Amino acid sequence: MPSSRFVLTSLALGTLAVVGGCASVPRMSSEECLARAMYFESNRSSEEGMLAVGTVVMNRLESGRYPKSVCGVVGQPNQFAPGVLSKSMGKGRDLAAKTARRVLRGERHPRVEKAMFFHTAGYSYPYSNMQYLTIQGGNAFYDKRRGATVTQRMVAEREEAERAGRLPFNPPQRSEAAAQAVQTPAPAIMRTPVQSSRIARQMTGGKAPSLPPPPGRPAGLDSMSIEDLIQENGG
Repeated sequence: MPSSRFVLTSLALGTLAVVGGCASVPRMSSEECLARAMYFESNRSSEEGMLAVGTVVMNRLESGRYPKSVCGVVGQPNQFAPGVLSKSMGKGRDLAAKTARRVLRGERHPRVEKAMFFHTAGYSYPYSNMQYLTIQGGNAFYDKRRGATVTQRMVAEREEAERAGRLPFNPPQRSEAAAQAVQTPAPAIMRTPVQSSRIARQMTGGKAPSLPPPPGRPAGLDSMSIEDLIQENGG
């Protein structure tokens, strides 16, 4: 049976080894954590797909309902791909890093909007609150909304039509501007009253329609045509 001194010495050495091992692991920057999420969660040759995943990570960070750092969000258990912060990256790593820098500077995928969820495209789930927004890089991105009306299939068909040139892409900001333009009434146009001509008076039995004179014009002239004025002035 080992002595108590031997046991304590062994525990101390083990503790130092653990601490030393932890100290040797480099801390990751926000850019690397974000790039890793993009790399392992999206098609590694799809810039749009990586940008969409990065947008979800930032949406979670900014929501206040997830960890308060990029690495905390990416490393949260059972949220992203297993080994997302530990596995080695290969081809596509440079694209992921480049896209991560763009996201950290404020760029977002316009179709993802404020969504914080996605899954592999083509999978289906029996929930009624999945409002699908876009399919990018092999993933279907969705928001959780009560009474969702847009299915994954509808999004796939719409985006296929857009790629084929049958439908234009209408980002949210453009749709909002169009809606405001429809709701805003056009400014009223002031029209000068049209004076009745001699032909018009003949058609109405010699009586000119009663029209108010325009500002600055004497009331006696409101029923006179241009021809009458010319004759009265010796024209």
